[in-house]
Amino acid sequence: MYGSTYIVSDAMTQTVAAVGRRAPFKEIVRLMQEWQVSALPVTEGEDRVVGVVSEADLLPTEALRDDQPDGRARREPAAPATAGALTAEDLMSAPAVTVPADATLAQAARIMARAGVKRLPVVDGHGRLAGIVSRSDLLKVFLRADEDIAEEVRRDVVSILLPPPASILRVEVSDGVVTLTGRLRDTALVPVAARLVRAVEGVVDVAFDLAPVRPRA
Repeated sequence: MYGSTYIVSDAMTQTVAAVGRRAPFKEIVRLMQEWQVSALPVTEGEDRVVGVVSEADLLPTEALRDDQPDGRARREPAAPATAGALTAEDLMSAPAVTVPADATLAQAARIMARAGVKRLPVVDGHGRLAGIVSRSDLLKVFLRADEDIAEEVRRDVVSILLPPPASILRVEVSDGVVTLTGRLRDTALVPVAARLVRAVEGVVDVAFDLAPVRPRA
């Protein structure tokens, strides 16, 4: 395998606030405020994740409040099913959208995009809560130093796939953009090299400035 792939457990936050199925509405709100998060995993048993309760799940109950002079609440005809719910079990979205701790960051990003969420509960091989990973956690990989990225590309891509004398390449990285400059005997390897370089954590893009290796006379 070329390159070192970061996995979710490398980026996740291990200390996570969670609630049980019977957690009351006010406790959920209090924990969200205290931890400054917009969603909480719901667990049962040995920390198995069974759902997620979010601010969006709580808002329908708030919508039931009415400013009638007599203080009576009024349910709108099309009120969501969670309106008036009092516990995490009634409020939560289930089954929970989770990500395995050993998934790659790219896999986590795809799950987030498909589910339209900002963070994911991270689970171990038994479905137990291991942490939480957010969009900002996934983006931290792009803070890698350019020289660290360049060294990994030289070591794990160029020296293995494109070693001399088949190629004479220089690797430069600027703001995460990798440029490979020099001579290459087999240009058919360029798409493969590009794919492997892009798989290196922290790479934003890859470019080539190549000339063919001239055969010896």
